[in-house]
Amino acid sequence: MTPTSPESPASQTSPTHGASPASPASPTRSTRPTSTRSTRRLTTAQALVAFLARQYTERDGRRHRLISATWGIFGHGNVAGIGQALVEAGNGHGNGHGNGHGKRNGDGTQDARSNSNSNAHADSNTNGSRPAPRMPYLQGRNEQAMVHAAVGYAQQSGRLSAHAVTTSIGPGATNLVTGAALATINHLPVLLLPGDTFATRPADPVLQQLEVPYAGDVSVNDCLRPVSRYFDRVTRPEALIPAALQAMRVLADPAETGAVTLALPQDVQAEAYDWPEEFFAERVWPVRRPAPDAAELEAAVRAVRSARRPLIVAGGGVRHSGAEETLAAFTAATRIPVASTQAGKGSLRHDHPADVGGIGHTGTATAGELARTADLVIGVGTRYTDFTTASGTLFENPAVRFLNLNITGFDAHKLAALPLVADARTGLEALTSALAGRGYRVDPAYETEYTGAKEAWEERVEASFATPDPTARPTQTQVLGLLDTLVTEEDILINAAGSLPGDLHKLWRTRSRDQYHVEYGYSCMGYEIPAAIGVLLATEARTRPRPVWALVGDGTYLMNPTEIVTAVQENLPLKLVILQNHGYASIGGLSEAVGGERFGTAYRHRDPDGGFTGPPLPVDLAANAASLGLHVLRAATVDDLRKALAEARDAEGPTCVYVETETPDTVSGPPPAQAWWDVPVAETASRPAAVKAREEYERQAAARRRHL
Repeated sequence: MTPTSPESPASQTSPTHGASPASPASPTRSTRPTSTRSTRRLTTAQALVAFLARQYTERDGRRHRLISATWGIFGHGNVAGIGQALVEAGNGHGNGHGNGHGKRNGDGTQDARSNSNSNAHADSNTNGSRPAPRMPYLQGRNEQAMVHAAVGYAQQSGRLSAHAVTTSIGPGATNLVTGAALATINHLPVLLLPGDTFATRPADPVLQQLEVPYAGDVSVNDCLRPVSRYFDRVTRPEALIPAALQAMRVLADPAETGAVTLALPQDVQAEAYDWPEEFFAERVWPVRRPAPDAAELEAAVRAVRSARRPLIVAGGGVRHSGAEETLAAFTAATRIPVASTQAGKGSLRHDHPADVGGIGHTGTATAGELARTADLVIGVGTRYTDFTTASGTLFENPAVRFLNLNITGFDAHKLAALPLVADARTGLEALTSALAGRGYRVDPAYETEYTGAKEAWEERVEASFATPDPTARPTQTQVLGLLDTLVTEEDILINAAGSLPGDLHKLWRTRSRDQYHVEYGYSCMGYEIPAAIGVLLATEARTRPRPVWALVGDGTYLMNPTEIVTAVQENLPLKLVILQNHGYASIGGLSEAVGGERFGTAYRHRDPDGGFTGPPLPVDLAANAASLGLHVLRAATVDDLRKALAEARDAEGPTCVYVETETPDTVSGPPPAQAWWDVPVAETASRPAAVKAREEYERQAAARRRHL
């Protein structure tokens, strides 16, 4: 589709302001003289970098640089292509860090009326027109971690700004797969630029090439296809033009976004071509806010008005849409309670009267009981994972029906729901307005019921956080409790795996829309540290950086500590908390519950029988973190930990708090799971633990239900 050519985006405000353009594939484009067709001779890599530096998103009158920086680890498959292009793009006089994230407002956005190039240093453009924007470079240590950092940045930027990641061919490229899957599952934009084997095949095979006898056009990069929302291999320079435009379309589309991969053969990266100047025009990609269909909206209104025990399940779509205030207004008008998924926690503040906490296997007792008795479940921006639905056992009411407000039809139709396909904010506004004239509000007795249950759950939170003995070794929930006394709405907590997501989901008191950053779509160990770096980069333009905490267990730390070096290099005030419990405590507990007897989950020496029940391994993670450049604070007791967390919060450089924790098998732990999770147990076994676990499994599984 041919783009329109309005005024320069430097002065243009959004033409949409909440309207719904047909497609983000129709960006606005700055005008240029057209009397003669001019070209610019660049390599493919140089052209791609120049193109990316001129792409913008725009939503609600706010403009954002779409690709604000590029992460990279260089090898023979990209050093002479993308690597050289990044030098050409203004990185020859420094690494460019801190110059690509823009002149931002207090909330991290960029006003559409400000200079759209204020976020880049100026180099002279070859045609003598306005200065060329820079493409800042960020140096990573592990390819997977670079993607995680980019995802953290995109999440904190509201999916309106993203990073690119360049790698060499071979193992550098395949290391992207885990990060790509995480980005796509969580609907977060990241642009992947892996090097690829020679398109011209002058020698075959080349270093790190996978030979496939039945197909000459397959490389290891093809493993990125199923985890990418868009994939293309650019085998000719001129093929970059449609591929790059399609890549931007997908990155900017709120329904389709995720990992986007442009595989770049190393010879094509360095090949020169005469590029049309129009390719380098500034483009603004409107981010849609589609409104609901009138018939679907009317059906939704009827469903809500007929409900006596409705429950809202707020998912990540609320936060992606920036619909928190709209959701609060909807609940103020209707008094419908709101439970949240991991991705949706923070949609309402913890102390909002309608917030009943997390839902599902890791949720609160309040939300669980409301879900079991609900006659209408209103899903807003949720995918209904098994943790949310308790593997199909949570919504027990025989008369329960579902109404799903979602920007994708795929998710809106789940659980045989009434679909309301729309942007979360736009859809909630329409639903609130449509109900306003019809006088709907839940029965006061229902409101009294859930607010009373909410207060009772808060007492359990207080009990979990309590620290009666300041000289004792803290439990994991006491670590959270001490942090809870310290943070304000400015702080951001990042976690992804282990037992922490469960404790956080049911216990943490979220104070702001973006405080709770728990990646539980892919629940990827090793996400936290690099993601925290990405979040810090997204907030660094503030006068005082926001406190960003990466909470990890020892298992997660050992998976991926490499980007500590990046935080030290950039002097980012990362606040890392390492909880040492000598193994995979979360899976150890699950293993015991399903008859696995904690096999292979402890970090211990072998015993005489060959098992792993000997003394703990003499691993000093605090010393390891210090060796990578962090200032480390060791905490042996509750009192030590209180002081260490306060010192870390005030630190201006990267700091680590290291604490060994008591585990639930030695002291009282957090409240147990309030709903089931389906992890199949061996149907036949000789060991008593597995036999008993199977009996419990069959009892729970009998309650599974397909909603039709």
